[in-house]
Amino acid sequence: MPNKITQIFNIKYPIIQAGMVWNSGWRLASAASNSGILGLIGAGSMYPEVLREHIQKCKKATDNPFGVNVPMLYPDIGKIMDIIVEEDVKIVFTSAGNPKTWTSWLKDKGITVVHVVSSVKFALKAKEAGVDAVVAEGFEAGGHNGRDETTTLALIPMVKEQIQIPLIAAGGIATGQAMLAAMVLGADGVQVGSRFVASEESSAHDAFKKVVVNAKEGDTQLTLKELAPVRIIKNKFYNDVQELYKTSPTPEQLKELLGRARAKRGMFEGDLVEGELEIGQVAGLIHDIKPVSQIVRDMLREFEEAKSKVSSL
Repeated sequence: MPNKITQIFNIKYPIIQAGMVWNSGWRLASAASNSGILGLIGAGSMYPEVLREHIQKCKKATDNPFGVNVPMLYPDIGKIMDIIVEEDVKIVFTSAGNPKTWTSWLKDKGITVVHVVSSVKFALKAKEAGVDAVVAEGFEAGGHNGRDETTTLALIPMVKEQIQIPLIAAGGIATGQAMLAAMVLGADGVQVGSRFVASEESSAHDAFKKVVVNAKEGDTQLTLKELAPVRIIKNKFYNDVQELYKTSPTPEQLKELLGRARAKRGMFEGDLVEGELEIGQVAGLIHDIKPVSQIVRDMLREFEEAKSKVSSL
């Protein structure tokens, strides 16, 4: 399935495994890369030396390309970037920040740079910064989202209309049918997050994985927009946030309730009551926990079947 995305990353299929905090360690990234797609290590939940360890283990587990996702709000981002260069990682996905800050620095070192955006405005800024490709993520996605709440169905063609560099669709994509739909809308490839959370190789806690596969339509909600919009599963923590909203809280009060390490507590440690359980709306279509290799095979089969059905219309 060669195209712009497979050529840029030297992979077999135009699918990216999202670099999600507390879910995307070296086991997930290497399994993804070994399946012919691009695996990403999620640096946002790792101390610098922990990231180094994951990169080194990933190198031993796969001979195929893999990358690192770096949220640019990370406090030790300079150390993270230095480790990426020292360990000779050739692909970096940046998010949650200004792409101009690091794109030129990374590209000068021979690194392919992709930036994650949630709007046409930020896609244009990423293009101007010189990135090699853009991930346009609709607000169906799990975790932190854009403030405009633009859906993937609307976002992808609008971004495609404005940029010529390769475009990767994200948000609500967990099946081959969704992959085909995104590519019909103008995407050159897709980034998949939630479906890989519910994989055997994900570093998420088993209790969180089970919540994901049991989730139904309407079980997630975008909240905490005054801080950084985040889509989470409705649990006690979510209900506490909604109760606080009834008092018209200040951002400081919301921060106090959020506290520290809520996401780690929920997704990595398995606290389903007080933890922040980040997952996308598409969780309602995820019904089992599978090896990454099987998830990729299923997506590719669904993609081809959907393509055949469409061509017969």
